[in-house]
Amino acid sequence: MFILNTTSDYRHQLETADADTLGIAAAAGVEDHLRHRDDNAETPLVSLPALAAASGVAAIHVKDEGKRLGLGSFKALGGAYAVIRLVLEAAEARLGRKIGMAELHSPDVRKLAEAMTFACATDGNHGRSVAQGASLVGARASIFVHAGVSDERVAAIARFGAEMIRVAGSYDDSVKEATRVAKERGWTIVSDTSWPGYERIPGLVMQGYTALVREALKQMPQPPTHVFIQSGVGGIAAAVAGHLAIVLGAQRPVFTVVDPARAACLFETARAGHPVTIAHGEPTVMAMLECYEPSLVAWRILSRTADAFMTVDEEDAISIMRQLANPLGSDPAIVSGESGGVGLAGLLKALADPDAKAALSLGADSRIFVVNTEGATDPGRYHEIVGRSPDAVLTRGAA
Repeated sequence: MFILNTTSDYRHQLETADADTLGIAAAAGVEDHLRHRDDNAETPLVSLPALAAASGVAAIHVKDEGKRLGLGSFKALGGAYAVIRLVLEAAEARLGRKIGMAELHSPDVRKLAEAMTFACATDGNHGRSVAQGASLVGARASIFVHAGVSDERVAAIARFGAEMIRVAGSYDDSVKEATRVAKERGWTIVSDTSWPGYERIPGLVMQGYTALVREALKQMPQPPTHVFIQSGVGGIAAAVAGHLAIVLGAQRPVFTVVDPARAACLFETARAGHPVTIAHGEPTVMAMLECYEPSLVAWRILSRTADAFMTVDEEDAISIMRQLANPLGSDPAIVSGESGGVGLAGLLKALADPDAKAALSLGADSRIFVVNTEGATDPGRYHEIVGRSPDAVLTRGAA
């Protein structure tokens, strides 16, 4: 399915708070934060010239977040960043002075952090980031996971010392339960989705994501003409679209939001023209995107900055994982998890649809930007789908 953005907010200016959250100064602040992280390194921007030629476009660039901060996902930029920002802000309030990253491990800040508990619901990657952030500052983390989160992903979060709490039902059920328990116990919720009255912390999470956009713009020889970004609740799509709109202004690229067909809450929200909660159906292989209700702040941004919304099917997600592992010509292999290549899958599906291709003005001069949002965050599942381990894919690609 494919639709253009026809909402009343389309191409309106971002609200001031959102522009401040995703603006140039905020993104520079995220970069400063990352300079103090021991495990920080810029992720690669991978060019796929053979795929671009076969697809009839000028260039395809993939920002590969598979090794971001040792967590295997772009989510590493959000949850941990928000946790650390909240600890530093609490220290400033307690000590009555400005506290920067250089003092993060000082005795005063450490003592305060040890009394704090951060909680969230997760499909896997966001919870790992929140747990890592809490571990870095000496705080506690309680992570709520729904029935569909694999044991392997639960174990990857627990290794940071987090308390793991299983919740029956879906991701949205785990969000509600995490919120309820945190309110009872005085914990701080660090969610990557927002609801009425709860926007600032999800805004900080999205602010963390601007780092990958800022890096990509420096790495690309020219700005992209088209961007395809996958969405769950909408945080990564809104962060990329919002920051690009601010930085590039009238020259911003044509932006398409890509949903799983089985969990298309952003697509249905765009079709309705207002936030909607969709019915739970059959689970999707795109586990990190299986969300049934959009983030309100993300929708507010996307209603203004996204040009189109589309869905991809289960076989599209599986096919792109295998295609990235077995690239055309001399293109490098990329390890992409079940949700990682969905933006690229959206591009290929749009190119195969004459109406979508024409509506998006895709052609021989198009320069495409997508994000591989996760590597093999569940290696067993990856091997099952691709037929080889992540290491074998990369070794063969290097050869």
